[in-house]
This record gives sequence, C-alpha cells and structure tokens, in this order.
Amino acid sequence: MCSRKTKLNRTRLVGLRLTDVEYDRIATQWQQSTCRKLSEYIRDRLFNRPIITQYRNQSMDDAMAELMQLRTEIKNIGHNFNQAVKKLHLLQQIPEFKSWLVANEPVIAGLHQQIQMIDSSVQQMGKQWLQ
Repeated sequence: MCSRKTKLNRTRLVGLRLTDVEYDRIATQWQQSTCRKLSEYIRDRLFNRPIITQYRNQSMDDAMAELMQLRTEIKNIGHNFNQAVKKLHLLQQIPEFKSWLVANEPVIAGLHQQIQMIDSSVQQMGKQWLQ
C-alpha cells in the first residue's frame, strides 16, 4: 500500500524498456497515487497490492481556493486592526484621538466592507455544501 513497515534489502535489478506513451501512462497513474516513488508504485502494481489513489474533487478544489482568498482577506483585516490599536496606544490626548478617527473613517468602512464580503462568501459556500 505504498508504505513499508520493514526495511527490505532489494538486491536484484530488473530493467524494463517502455515507449514514451507507456511511460507517460504509468507516470500519470503513479502521480495520482500516494506512492512516493515510481519503483514502489510499479512493485505494488506488479504484485497486486492495493494502491491508494488521490481523488480530486473540483468543487472541493474551488472551495479551497476561495477559502485561501478569504484567509488572505482576514489576515489583511487583522493587520489593519493591529495597526489601528497600536496607533490608539500612542495617542495621548483626546483631540489627537478624534482627528485620527476622522482621518481613518475610510479605512474602517473598508474593513467593514471586507468583513461583509467574507461573510457573504462563507454563507454561499455553506449553501453549496448543504445541497
């Protein structure tokens, strides 16, 4: 099953010639399996041992890509929030605080908009998975 529990000394070498088409076919099948080495995959096939293949679900891939984008947006929001908190700690007088809030209203509005976009995307993904 593409994983050996004991170390075997393999002392015999078998040479095998394949056409480009044959090699490409075997290499494609090997890459879709969990076997780390081509020789391991060929031995498992030769001796009819079970081979675990990786199944790729396109909708899951799309969902993962969307989640990665959402993660980036969340990181950006967190970064902006941390900068705002650091700035608040540096302010020592109320007038400075008020002017900072007024100057950063567009940033705050942008953060709220990003959060709403993330929430909407997560809700849409949840609806897709429930169907």
